[in-house]
Amino acid sequence: MLRDASRDLDTLGAPGASSSPTSDPGWRQARGLASLSEVNASIPVSGSAGRRMLAFLGPGYLVAVGYMDPGNWATSLAGGSKFGYALLFIALLSNVMAILLQALCARLAVATGRDLAQACRDAYPRPVGWVLWILAEFAIVATDLAEVIGTAIGLNLLFGIPLEIGVVITALDVFLILYLQNKGFRWIEAMVVGLIAVIGVCFLLQIAMADPDWGGVIRGFAPTTELVTNPDMLYLALGIIGATVMPHNLFLHSSIVQTRAYGHSLPEKREAIRFATIDSTVALLFALTINASILILAAAAFHKSGNTGVEELGDAHRLLTPLLGSTLAPTLFAIALLCCGLNSTVTATMSGQIVMEGFINFRVAPWLRRLVTRGLAIIPAAAVTIAYGEAGTAKLLILSQVVLGLQLPFAIIPLVMLTASREKMGVLVSPRWLTAVCAMIAAVIVMLNLKVVADFLAR
Repeated sequence: MLRDASRDLDTLGAPGASSSPTSDPGWRQARGLASLSEVNASIPVSGSAGRRMLAFLGPGYLVAVGYMDPGNWATSLAGGSKFGYALLFIALLSNVMAILLQALCARLAVATGRDLAQACRDAYPRPVGWVLWILAEFAIVATDLAEVIGTAIGLNLLFGIPLEIGVVITALDVFLILYLQNKGFRWIEAMVVGLIAVIGVCFLLQIAMADPDWGGVIRGFAPTTELVTNPDMLYLALGIIGATVMPHNLFLHSSIVQTRAYGHSLPEKREAIRFATIDSTVALLFALTINASILILAAAAFHKSGNTGVEELGDAHRLLTPLLGSTLAPTLFAIALLCCGLNSTVTATMSGQIVMEGFINFRVAPWLRRLVTRGLAIIPAAAVTIAYGEAGTAKLLILSQVVLGLQLPFAIIPLVMLTASREKMGVLVSPRWLTAVCAMIAAVIVMLNLKVVADFLAR
């Protein structure tokens, strides 16, 4: 995964290396087709090998945001409080899936100069492309829905702002995104990494207060047959997979890798694939610790004390003080939640732009695109909040993550097929072992989806 097979050709004149127009970034920019054209190839890659590697650090952490968005909190809190540490295996499995799939995204981007949405538009008939686009838009709205609710709850817990008002306030985040984009892509990456660091410290302190059963934690990373036989556990497992891998992240990574000016030659592209894969792998391994921490905290604080029905983020916040014996714990919880909401906003904004421009070649002002997407998410969030209050937000959060899980195959299968094609990828085609493993991942997710749908229909 971190380097190409030795049998790949090392000469620039090799068939399919970079001779086709669609794999030449210069051709792409001349035709106005560059992914995220305002920041495409904006970060120089030069100097020693160490400096070149450092230039690639950043995109992986934007992808890692998918491990800690508010929707992930809902599924992990529900899973940890209800089933203890048992779903840690799903968190680990999701991490492995994400690492391998993001390796394919980086390979696709560097080899073809296209993001996943553009590559799908090139490869499939227009009706198929439009169906894939609509499904991708559903996934982004589901992601945005979780961010709206999570950010509103974070504002409520920290500042006492009513949920209904907090939901509307979240629409203003568009100005933060535009400000950072105007300053340069490195500023966006710096903000995301900074907020991730705050989230990590918050959870580290909360885990120390919770004092979990570390033997149970270790056993939780082993699989159990109950994951398949228990419909409730399977439902939450699919939600965790959807909240972690996240379809929009596949489109995102295949685009933001191209913010690096890595050059056109085959050796430069090989190096770019290697460094981009290292970046995403390290970032996702770090994100696993935070992703697992949410579940461990829920298991240690709630499941252990008999509070097995904790789903609402507000309930978790209120219960932390009496259970952990510290008034600092709920404040850390709320700060981390708000940071997660802000971070997820950044990635969803860019993903929406990538998907729309890539699939249907329709460009619209980023602020307008953001307001439309956020508006579609605010409507159901506001309706549920007004009708049911906080009690309804948890179920809506979990449902949004299951929707992401159901949409995953429609992003993963094209990704695997495209990167396995030597005609499209040239000598940078995905190694057979990586293609085979990712195809198995797609098959597992499809089977889980079918099982969830069958269980739902049987109720």
